[in-house]
Amino acid sequence: MARGTDDDALAWDGDDDPTLDVGAGPAADAPLAALPDGFTAVGRGSADVGRVHDDGSVTMPQERVPMGNATLITLGILGGVYLLYAIGWLIGGLRLQGARQYLVSDVMYQGSLWLAVLAPVLWFGTVFLLTTAAKPWVRIAWLLAGVALLLPWPFVMIGAVGR
Repeated sequence: MARGTDDDALAWDGDDDPTLDVGAGPAADAPLAALPDGFTAVGRGSADVGRVHDDGSVTMPQERVPMGNATLITLGILGGVYLLYAIGWLIGGLRLQGARQYLVSDVMYQGSLWLAVLAPVLWFGTVFLLTTAAKPWVRIAWLLAGVALLLPWPFVMIGAVGR
C-alpha cells in the first residue's frame, strides 16, 4: 500500500542506518601543516607544508600568491615598452624597405620584417608563460634582458622621418 508521499521514490529502506556513514577518515580531518617564515620543511611531505606569514595569514603550496602592486605596475610598464618596440620595428622596417632592396628579395624582407615586429610580443608572452612559478624578480630580469636585446635599431638609427 502506498504512503502517498513523493519522497518514496528517492529513499531506500535502511538509509537511516548509522553504520553506513563512513566519513572522510582521520587523514582528511587532520589539520594541514604550516611553518613560519625562516623555517624549511625537509623530507617526505615537505612539499605540502605551507607558510605562516607575519600577519598571521597562511599560504599553502597549492594556493597561488597574488602579485604585488609594484610587480603589476612594472609588468604593465614593460608590456608598454614591448608594444612600443613592436611599433618601432614596424616603422623602422618599413622605412628601410625601399632603401635597401639590393640586400634581399622582397619576400625574404617581408618575412624578416614581420618576424622582427613579432619578436617583442613573442618574447613578452614566452617570458610571462615560462616564469609563472618563478619569483617576480626572475620574470622582471628576463623582461629587462629582452628590452636590451630587442631594441628596434632601424627606428633608432633612421627614425620615423629618416634622413
